[in-house]
Amino acid sequence: MTTRERVEAALNHRQPDKVPVDLGSTGVTGIAAGALDKLRKTLKLEERKVKVQCPFMILGSVEEDVLDAIGGDFMGVRGPYSSFGYRNENWKPWTLMDGTEVLIGGGFKASEQPDGSLLFHPGGDESAAASAKLPKGGYYFDPIFRQGPVDEENMDGRKDYADQYKLYSESDLDFIAKQGEDLYRNTRYSLVGNFGMAGIGDLGRIPGVAMKETLGIRNPEEWYMAHLLYPEYIKDAYDYQIEMSMENLKLYKQA
Repeated sequence: MTTRERVEAALNHRQPDKVPVDLGSTGVTGIAAGALDKLRKTLKLEERKVKVQCPFMILGSVEEDVLDAIGGDFMGVRGPYSSFGYRNENWKPWTLMDGTEVLIGGGFKASEQPDGSLLFHPGGDESAAASAKLPKGGYYFDPIFRQGPVDEENMDGRKDYADQYKLYSESDLDFIAKQGEDLYRNTRYSLVGNFGMAGIGDLGRIPGVAMKETLGIRNPEEWYMAHLLYPEYIKDAYDYQIEMSMENLKLYKQA
């Protein structure tokens, strides 16, 4: 079977010739940039620096030569922005905590602390409160919870998350559509829409690491408690995220 026939069969509960393999098409099937660098060397592939596709988890961009070598079946169609909110472009050198040389988007800026850790400031603005921390010797960033006082009398889940979930701009849609068309026509892989607006229920989105200002409930412990204490708030926040995701899907199909 071709990769697309294999995946289609599996999705439709028919027996494929083998189990489809996914490495790197999404955040949850990703691979750490340092591990990907070691994998490339183990497979004796062309020497090149791994691109950090997701700076929050420091995941590497899995290229076609790796997929060919391991028998992968998927590639991701991504939006133009990284998990930290800057565009994945203008790649520049960066060194991981373990000394691995990689490439990272030009918008990435982090300040080194006396203890050797790194702090990420949204938008590269060091006057803004840091939203994530990479501990010395660490492999990924941890979110920093920037929750202010919660006004229990005027809670509004839609308003609090309005700046985090928005409709795609025309340039965003054009970027995604062209990428999808290119991958469909010029590769053999099954494509996974991985635009970053969905992930309904994903707790990793609650702290809002890409946002300069976070409103409402952002601490995971309080978020879990809010399901019992403020169920309408949780419902409104999720309803808004779902609505934005569905509207963006419609816009993408029209692009």
